[in-house]
Amino acid sequence: MVSEDITGKILLVDDDKSIRVTISEALESAGHTVVTAVDGEHGLEKFSEDTFDLVLLDMKMPGTDGMEVLKRIKTIEPTQPVIMITGFGTVETAVEAMKLGAVDYIQKPFTPEEIRAIVKRVLERKNLDEKNIASASQFIEYAKKAIVERDLDRAYEYLKNAVKIDPTVPEPFNLMGIIMEVRGNMSDAQRMYRAALALDPSYAPALENLDRTVMFSRRRESVKVDELIKEQEKQCTG
Repeated sequence: MVSEDITGKILLVDDDKSIRVTISEALESAGHTVVTAVDGEHGLEKFSEDTFDLVLLDMKMPGTDGMEVLKRIKTIEPTQPVIMITGFGTVETAVEAMKLGAVDYIQKPFTPEEIRAIVKRVLERKNLDEKNIASASQFIEYAKKAIVERDLDRAYEYLKNAVKIDPTVPEPFNLMGIIMEVRGNMSDAQRMYRAALALDPSYAPALENLDRTVMFSRRRESVKVDELIKEQEKQCTG
């Protein structure tokens, strides 16, 4: 069994003072220890000085942004759990972040209850015992743990098991879509995003991922057409 009052030492990296205060108060009231950093370089300095159970990392910061900080953290400690904080959605960074082992996001604005809940869930993930898997939600958590460890094959198998147990949940389809995208299989990724939306048309992560990949495919086709036209023009004038 996982402790109901699991706590940890957390590094919070965010350039917004009000966000730092809000998150710190929310987590410290739940028994967590919170160390704060005011920007990316400050966060990397703090990370190099100590060990943390979890990092809360703002995606958009001046100077060294969240994705660069994530890359450098994962270079230092590849299995470090990181929750990305964003007010700009996960659209442009989901695939790159997953390649680095980041799978958890919380989007501004959020409530103290929401930040406590996601932190609790991520910290509990460390103590998962595979022998006790019994539900779709547990398989999803195992998949996220495997993603943090950059084992996408194992993560995909866990997600398939989650679907077998409960095929009505959109999240595993969305995560499988991102894994397919990481592997470079855009058509299968879009198929997974559409499957998630068939279950819940308002499921924002899949909607954003599908929109992004469709736009990417259209731009790529446009580039191909432009290149073909230029090649034909060369042949005609050659």
